[in-house]
Amino acid sequence: MPDVGRAPFGGRPDVASRVLGGSVSYASDEFFADAHNLIEPGPASHDPAAFGIRGKLYDGWETRRRREPGEDFAIIRLAAPAVLHGMNIDTTHFRGNYPPRAVVDGVTLLGYPALGEVLAADWVPVTEVAELGGNQANLVPATATATAAGRLVTHVRLRIQPDGGVARLRVFGDVVPDPRRLGGRVDLAATLAGGQVTACSNMFYAAPGNVLAPGRARVMSDGWETARRRDQGNDWLVVRLAAPGLLHHVIIDTTRFVGNAPGTARLSDAESGAELLPRTRLLPDTEHRFRIRVAAPVREVRLDIYPDGGISRLRVVGEVPPARREDIAQRWLSLLPAEVAATVDRTEFFD
Repeated sequence: MPDVGRAPFGGRPDVASRVLGGSVSYASDEFFADAHNLIEPGPASHDPAAFGIRGKLYDGWETRRRREPGEDFAIIRLAAPAVLHGMNIDTTHFRGNYPPRAVVDGVTLLGYPALGEVLAADWVPVTEVAELGGNQANLVPATATATAAGRLVTHVRLRIQPDGGVARLRVFGDVVPDPRRLGGRVDLAATLAGGQVTACSNMFYAAPGNVLAPGRARVMSDGWETARRRDQGNDWLVVRLAAPGLLHHVIIDTTRFVGNAPGTARLSDAESGAELLPRTRLLPDTEHRFRIRVAAPVREVRLDIYPDGGISRLRVVGEVPPARREDIAQRWLSLLPAEVAATVDRTEFFD
């Protein structure tokens, strides 16, 4: 059945990723390798012969050896506020220089806080202190007992104890729709709005969640691509939209897929089975835009591609009815710390 459930933490998006808009705000030390490498897409590379003036070159974040008590840390601003479910503290290629332990903290700071505010914020743990192994993925769940678990987090702080190197930090979570960003027509499938791939038939070459990322695909692997089918079936994926919406149009983009784009595609309401876009021809390396007409809000869509292949982006554009936005606003506010929720201008919800 679907491959998404076998991905780390249920296939939830990596909200720290630079591809989505995550950014490194600060690092206590970057003597050997830059902390910005932590959020780069793709696995860490490694050249055993690559050395610089300061020593071995690593595709990751590496601090100098501590000779005094303390720990090193890096702060990442997430691409969107999210409820966190787990982390991958990946130490790939760090064998004798990885930190033996690490913990991740979280904080909720809406807007665009200055670095001083971020550093001085009231950080709380999102995970327990985790024992790390070298040269491997270290999957660490968010702990239900942690103060920050179950609420929206905007920044995370990776603390390594006491020092060493980490190749990548992946932060998996659910983006909760921000009611202030749901006015007018919006891409309800976008990861940054709260859309998420919940199931797919196959993701042999590239993960389906890529199709909900912002911007255009840079390379073929920056999309969703399935294995070649040798049967009579077809591939598909299901997207839960950020909120139920009256759909206006869909964009199916095959950019970068030149010899392996699907021949045709069909879009339907995943809950009712109602057809939203009949089976329609697709061209390679092309952004296609199709008008959709619906009478009732749609919550989940299913994209079928025939018979297989790859697409780079899927946009599902629509409007959230005003009656639905009140429930969305209440949920969003309930996931904020009380002191943060008190500062929100609620008139922005329905502008």
